[in-house]
Amino acid sequence: MAKDFHPFKDMKESAKAQHEVTKAQFQAAKAESKANFEENRGKNTLKKAKENAKQSWEDAKMSPKERQEKMKEEQAKQIAEAQARVEQANARIEKAKEDRK
Repeated sequence: MAKDFHPFKDMKESAKAQHEVTKAQFQAAKAESKANFEENRGKNTLKKAKENAKQSWEDAKMSPKERQEKMKEEQAKQIAEAQARVEQANARIEKAKEDRK
């Protein structure tokens, strides 16, 4: 066994590095959460909360078939948005390729 090989030392260093990554990710999530809060401060009014509650109540009263149809509509909308993003990205890729020539 080589003198430079210390598996426990490597594991310890790896754990420390992972801890730093996790800590940084937590700080980022915390900062984003605070930013979202500050951006929405004053926008979440009682009127808006009542509208959201009413919509939730309407959703709760839906039949399973209606709920399923609504979910399909939302999914189709999300798929269309994702496809548009893919098209935009592909256009950017083609433009970048042409710019390199």
